[in-house]
Amino acid sequence: MSRSLGSLPPEPAAETVASRLRAVTQFLRRAMPLCQAHTVEFYTRGLWEQLVALSPETVLEALSGAGLLRRQQQRPLEEAAGSATAGLWDSCNFSNVFCENSQKLVNVEFFALAAKYHSLPNLGVCTPLEQMLGALNGKQQERCEMKTDEFMNNKKSHEVQIMSELIHSIANFCGIKQVIDLGSGKGYLSSFLSLQYNLKVYGIDSSNTNTHGANERNRKLKKHWRAYQSRARANVRGQMLAEPKERAVKDEMKCRTNINEKLFRTNNSLLSQDQVATLNSVPLEITGTITDPSMCKTSKQTELHLVAQPQSDGNKISENTFSLLNILPADAVEAVSSSKYNMELCEEEKEQRKMASIKAKASKSNESNLYLPLTSYITAETELHDIITDLEDCIMVGLHTCGDLAPNTLRIFTAKPEIKAVCSVGCCYHLLSEEFETLKDCSLGLWGFPMCRYLKEEGWCCGRNARMSACLALERVAVSQVLPTESLFYRAVLQVIIEECYGVTKSDRHVGKIFSKSSSFVDYVRKSLKKLELDESKLPDSCIMDYYEKYKHRMNELEAFNMLKVVLAPCIEILLLLDRLCYLKEKDNVAWSGLVKLFDPVKSPRCYAVVALKK
Repeated sequence: MSRSLGSLPPEPAAETVASRLRAVTQFLRRAMPLCQAHTVEFYTRGLWEQLVALSPETVLEALSGAGLLRRQQQRPLEEAAGSATAGLWDSCNFSNVFCENSQKLVNVEFFALAAKYHSLPNLGVCTPLEQMLGALNGKQQERCEMKTDEFMNNKKSHEVQIMSELIHSIANFCGIKQVIDLGSGKGYLSSFLSLQYNLKVYGIDSSNTNTHGANERNRKLKKHWRAYQSRARANVRGQMLAEPKERAVKDEMKCRTNINEKLFRTNNSLLSQDQVATLNSVPLEITGTITDPSMCKTSKQTELHLVAQPQSDGNKISENTFSLLNILPADAVEAVSSSKYNMELCEEEKEQRKMASIKAKASKSNESNLYLPLTSYITAETELHDIITDLEDCIMVGLHTCGDLAPNTLRIFTAKPEIKAVCSVGCCYHLLSEEFETLKDCSLGLWGFPMCRYLKEEGWCCGRNARMSACLALERVAVSQVLPTESLFYRAVLQVIIEECYGVTKSDRHVGKIFSKSSSFVDYVRKSLKKLELDESKLPDSCIMDYYEKYKHRMNELEAFNMLKVVLAPCIEILLLLDRLCYLKEKDNVAWSGLVKLFDPVKSPRCYAVVALKK
């Protein structure tokens, strides 16, 4: 049964979200050049001299290890930076961070402080997960808990358990049982929602391979779930049998005592002491035949209880508590593939047959098919009724949906009346399409970024390099200092060799992940040149090592530069998230919308969910 939206936590006002978005863009206009530069071109474009007016040692000392964590929490810096109402800086503060004339970074401590001010925890627009769950949850029924870490890695287990609890709470709050999981991938979230929470889930992924993989994984999960049910059933049955057995022993002793006492009273003159002793050794059933049956009424009831109760209670357990196995037959999960069609058919007919196949498969689904993986490419214009024939009021979700699928999930949510709520966690920001990025096909129409009116009016553009930087994990680096400095250094020096020795500045080819397969810098360069189809025989080993020696002492510049990008990464991610939240605030049919931090950012850096409910 759905409940009133008035019981939800206070949502951030549209005006507040818009003002925070403007503040973030104001900071990023100054800082974005640090992230728009490509690390590959670090030495060929002289990025350190161009963008930073500090020594790399100064930057590394301020940001490395515990220093980075300390800067994230240091109060004296806040006072030194001047007044900053509500955690936001005004334009005069930025002169302490960047030189007004050269635009170079001049104060790394104020830079880290400004980045902290413009991070989501300090902007006052994030709804705590505990508060959200507390508002959504009514009286929860007890269920057999599944320990996901036994068949998922720690990261995925962490994500699936937390997000599925929120999704279930929203579905329960709205009184809906159907879930559409976009970009469902391997089906971990979909399977868990169907098994743990008895929700009917359609997992839609564009990859046929993922669909078949999800089918197989769900089969294994059902087997795992069956084992949990068997253990739980055994525990319950053991407890139920133990109690009546204990009562039976007590009742038998009591009955024996009553018999003895009555025999002593009525036949004291006829029975000798030896006969009484013999009576105590006679089985209870025999003594019952030579005495008044009413004396053993309790014992008889206990005997019947022992025989009948385990069966009846066992049936009750099977029918109620453990009904999932009856609901999930062996063939409950059926993958829907749309890839095998006659290549001679015209495109229109192929599309018609594809949709007819999907409809036929989906039409076989009934309430017993709790999880159905489907293969289909989803866009903002996708008609869900063409894919899901029994579409009803539902919640649309996505766990780490790549690129444009995350913003398109929000567009579908606002456009389709059947979708009553959305819970979306995006990722792969570098795959987003941008409306105002140069050299883009302007015919696309619906872009991944920007979505809201303000950023569209501003013509805001991040660029692919900045969006790549948004995927960096500040918390992980702060805790463990894991930065791939050496591999980045190899690639940056290789770029110098490519430009100076081969005259190539632009190429459609990519080096890829060669560093981990290389035994030395010389080996790395030779393998890379082969992949780029450049003649590696013209370069002797000594020439390659000369380049290595020339730039080796400048590796700390590259490390310091990447630390600056890591510190700035959350601000770029927040720009993308606030853009999506502002878009929802602009829609009249959205009753509640907010950002909820779901995951531990060290375990799962893309940890924020965009959550919304309709009126």
